[in-house]
Amino acid sequence: MKQKLKDLLKDCWNLPNTLTLFRLVLVPFFILLYLDGHPYQALAVFCIASLTDMLDGYLARKNNQITSFGKLVDPLADKMLVVSALFCHGWKGVFPWAAIILVTIKEIGMITGSLVLLGKKDVVVHSNYWGKTSTCFFIAALILGFFHDQLGTFMNVKLDIWLLWISVVLAYCAAVTYCQVLYTHMKKKI
Repeated sequence: MKQKLKDLLKDCWNLPNTLTLFRLVLVPFFILLYLDGHPYQALAVFCIASLTDMLDGYLARKNNQITSFGKLVDPLADKMLVVSALFCHGWKGVFPWAAIILVTIKEIGMITGSLVLLGKKDVVVHSNYWGKTSTCFFIAALILGFFHDQLGTFMNVKLDIWLLWISVVLAYCAAVTYCQVLYTHMKKKI
């Protein structure tokens, strides 16, 4: 396991991975600001963190700096940011707890699966189209959640809630695809 960790950390210090780590560092600041009654400062931190998500992926591809560390930690940082924001919106009564619990269960399953694959098969599974799409919808829903009371409704449901449930469906599509990859790799003999 020590060697696997060394291999994972090899070549991890580049700009895209630094942006990913910066996003992780922003999560507690976001939570503190939100829960301390500073929603618009929290929104600013959330937007900055979300922008680092787009920027780190772009830079990693453009500069050919895609690393195993980035493939593993970037989705983890996304999950931490999204789940933290979901819990904050749930705490304030903006988002329904059913959606938050479904997303949390899915994320715990995906993190566990990633660790199993890394530990047993030395495989890092990167995010897929469904995962990236669901993250975009989550970010849109979470940003709109800051303006929940001002939003209009469609069929008596606010726009941010519609986007949230679309995000949940997309996230579970990503999980199905991920489970297929997990199953394929677990079947292989090393």
